[in-house]
Amino acid sequence: MIRTIAILTGGGDCPGLNAVIRGVVRSAILERNWRVIGIEDGFDGLVGVPRWRELTLDSVRGILPRGGTILGTSNRGNPLAYPVVEDGQTRLVDVSAQVVGNFQKLGVDALIAVGGDGTLKIARALQELGMPMVGVPKTIDNDLRGTDVTFGYNTAVGIVTEALDRLHTTAESHHRVMVVEVMGRDAGWIALESGMAGSADVILIPEIPFDLAAICDAINQRKARGSKFSIVVVAEGAFPADGQKVVQVSSDENSGVERLGGVGAFVADEISRRMQIETRVVVLGHVQRGGTPSPFDRILGSRFGVRAVELIEQKQFGRMVSLQGRDVCDVDIAVAVDSLNRVDPAGSLVGAAEALGIALGRKRSDL
Repeated sequence: MIRTIAILTGGGDCPGLNAVIRGVVRSAILERNWRVIGIEDGFDGLVGVPRWRELTLDSVRGILPRGGTILGTSNRGNPLAYPVVEDGQTRLVDVSAQVVGNFQKLGVDALIAVGGDGTLKIARALQELGMPMVGVPKTIDNDLRGTDVTFGYNTAVGIVTEALDRLHTTAESHHRVMVVEVMGRDAGWIALESGMAGSADVILIPEIPFDLAAICDAINQRKARGSKFSIVVVAEGAFPADGQKVVQVSSDENSGVERLGGVGAFVADEISRRMQIETRVVVLGHVQRGGTPSPFDRILGSRFGVRAVELIEQKQFGRMVSLQGRDVCDVDIAVAVDSLNRVDPAGSLVGAAEALGIALGRKRSDL
């Protein structure tokens, strides 16, 4: 019999996390009279001395419109490769046995892991070690398979679209090219959909390596039609056809993952140099993660939380909740983490963007 469940939020924060927590707590307590505890700071909270708090109906009152997560999160706490400093040197060790032991000591019957690709890969591994797990897909990048959309993405697209709306007026007033760098390490969903919604003239995504000459051609064509300004949206993971991704830091010392950033400045400098035109760069960065979640993400997060509790009640572990059409169902966690959900360069969304006259930086020979 299920008596106590736990929930944690891992990876980068995003709008809608608190909606999931609230959905889990309210459905577990009101419908099943279960006890719910929250693990703090992702899987970090199960390493060493466990960090957790009791979650009650009072704990989740008023959190639905709040961004972030009341439990805290971490995108570095991987118990399968946990950074430990010894003799002044950092090395990665496997502390998964410690995590499983702490889970058992807390008397928890199942754990809900809310996160993206990294968090769910960890959840999958811990499930195989005997921890009953249920996953909830979360990422503003929308790059998880097994679900039509992840919560947080809708809000991020809305934030970028609003920024583009605001940038149009200043770009037009000063006859400038505005280059807007948005998030999207491996998948260009945010750049593509917000660029379409925000009437961008050029959109650059990781799935289509860009040609700088083609970008300049698109801007020149606008000038020939009487438009003295242009808006260029570029995903942080976009890169030139003859080059590599632009990084701020070669790799994070604790995770070995490159920290991207700077492609917006690179594109702006090249446009300015090649066309002798004034350019400006706006990097939206973590603004895309913050603030109030959209109604869509509040509802989706709430539904995901309710479905996660139902899966635990049915003892359907190793599963991830999923949105399929208008229905919330579930899939094997492996479906979500075995490969990324990326934009199809030959798909209908890209086709619609190009039909609207938006340039995606393709070489002339590729069109």
